[in-house]
Amino acid sequence: MTAEFKKLVQSLEAKQYAPVYLVDGEEPYYLDMITQYFEEKILQSHEKDFNLMVLYGKDVEWSDVVNACRRFPMFAERQVVILKDAAQMRSLNELAGYIANPSPTTIFLIEHRFKKADGRSKMLKDVKAKGVHFTSEKVKDDNMPGWIQGYGREIGFTVGERESQILATYLGNDLQKIANEIEKVRINVPNEPALTAEMIQKYIGISREYNVFEFPEALTSGDKDKLYRMLAYFVANPKSAPMVLMIGSFYSHFNKLYQANFLHQKTEKEINAVLGWGGRKILEIARHWPLHKVEYCMMLLGEYSARAVGIDSNVADTELLKEMVGKMEAA
Repeated sequence: MTAEFKKLVQSLEAKQYAPVYLVDGEEPYYLDMITQYFEEKILQSHEKDFNLMVLYGKDVEWSDVVNACRRFPMFAERQVVILKDAAQMRSLNELAGYIANPSPTTIFLIEHRFKKADGRSKMLKDVKAKGVHFTSEKVKDDNMPGWIQGYGREIGFTVGERESQILATYLGNDLQKIANEIEKVRINVPNEPALTAEMIQKYIGISREYNVFEFPEALTSGDKDKLYRMLAYFVANPKSAPMVLMIGSFYSHFNKLYQANFLHQKTEKEINAVLGWGGRKILEIARHWPLHKVEYCMMLLGEYSARAVGIDSNVADTELLKEMVGKMEAA
């Protein structure tokens, strides 16, 4: 959640209404939330029938919008007029006359999605003078993990760095999709305080054929065909598995193998308590991966983790991945 969005929502919740709002930009997530607030929360339920009007840019002219905004509220202190898809309205800039002298009993929202309003227009200048202008920017790919972690904090559901990187890698920067998928997980495990990689795989449904969870297991299970097939895929599609994310997945897997070496005589309940989801399978793999091999691979992960962020290396991620997997396979 951006600071500007928080400020806007806080002012609305405090009923500090401006006569006109213009929300624009390429990211629809925040625009939808704002529009929903105007539709559902400003007016009482019994006031909406006569005092909530929703218009669409492709269907109306500027005069229709002004007439709607100039009418008086009925059985209420104020009315709400929403102009959706304003970018499709050819005469949009003609609204400048109304915006310069807006009705004190109307709260007017202009929703201008998928692109910014013309910053040179008199209309936008009047909005800034009389009301509120909010732009919803697309979140850059590099900033997505941070946004996901912040979203988790807002809803009281911890999303760690590795998990946020996994979601960003597989879901892209579609904020609504990410929010929906996290909510899907919470519905299935309502009492869990934090998102795990296992939850992502189980409930979000990331492909089992080519994903960072299955790759370490393909190496340690001895399935060479699957290992080489997956390696070829990741080399050909480097964005599907950044080296930093891949190292995190390998570390999690080898850490479980390390612990599994001390669990061979334990009960099923004890194994699951330590290894969690898929514990029995990890235990079977650990029979063929003694401690010295696991420790060697974890040492390699430390080395390649440093190289992946440019320490003593300027090699591409794909080359680092091939090199690391080759050394692990030969261990």
